[in-house]
Amino acid sequence: MVVGTVKTLIIGSSGMLGFDLCKTFPDAVKLTHRELDITNKEQVLESIQRIKPDLVINAAAYTDVDGCEDNQELAFQVNGYGPGHIAEACSSIGATLVHFSTDYVFDGSRHEYIESDTPNPINVYGQSKLLGEQKITENTDDYRIIRISWLFGTHGKNFVETILKLSPQMDKVKVVNDQFGKPTYTIDLANKIMDVLEFKAGIYHLTNEGVCSWYEFASAIIDNVVPCTSEEFPRKAKRPKYSVLTNTKTEPMRHWKAALKAYMKEKNT
Repeated sequence: MVVGTVKTLIIGSSGMLGFDLCKTFPDAVKLTHRELDITNKEQVLESIQRIKPDLVINAAAYTDVDGCEDNQELAFQVNGYGPGHIAEACSSIGATLVHFSTDYVFDGSRHEYIESDTPNPINVYGQSKLLGEQKITENTDDYRIIRISWLFGTHGKNFVETILKLSPQMDKVKVVNDQFGKPTYTIDLANKIMDVLEFKAGIYHLTNEGVCSWYEFASAIIDNVVPCTSEEFPRKAKRPKYSVLTNTKTEPMRHWKAALKAYMKEKNT
C-alpha cells in the first residue's frame, strides 16, 4: 500500500494514539468519539459506507483499566461490540481494518507471549478487548489486530506524565516493581502501521523493545522513585504480573529507553 493512494479513515483521532496516527496519515478522514459513537451500529455503518475508505484505523477505546471494573457494560460496548460494528462496515465496502488490542488479554502466568498464545484476561478491560478481537474476526477477513502495551505519547494522559507530575510533589514516589511489560511510544507505533499492512491478515504484537517493571520505567524518568509490591499499591482491577508481548512477525522497533529519550525531547520542544 502507498499512503497517498489509499483513502484512510481514523476513528478515535483525538486520543493519544489517534493524535500520532493523524501525523502519520495527514490526509486521512478523522473522526473523534464525539463525531462517531462506535457503540451505535447504525451510525458506524452509515458513516463508513458514506466515506468509503480503503483503510480504517480504529484507535477508539475505553482504556481506563480500573474504570472498566465499575463500568462493565460501557467497557464491553466500546471495546467489544464497537470494533465488531466497524469490522462489519469495513467488510461491506471491502476496506481493510487496523485495530488496537492490548497485552491485558493475557493472564501474566508466562514471562512472555507470542501472537498465537491463548488469551486469558484477568480483568474487565482485558475481557472487553478480547471480545473486540473476537467480534472483528467474526465480521471481516481483512483485518490487522495489533496488540500493544504500556503506551506513552505527547498528546494525552499516560504513565510518564503522571510520574513527572508526582515527582516534585512527593519526597518519594512509590511504583510497583513486580509487574513487567514493554513501554511503547505512540509515534513509533503509528509509524509502523504501514509495515503491518504489507503482511497478511492476522494478529500482531507491536511494542518498543526491552522489558522492564513499572519501577524500572519510572526510574528512567525521575530520581526520587522507590519500589513497592502490588500488594502495597492495591488497584480495583487485577493486573497481570507479566504482560510482555513478543513480536514474531515484523522487524523490531527501537528500545523503549531510546523512545523515551525521543519523547522527552519532543515534549520539551
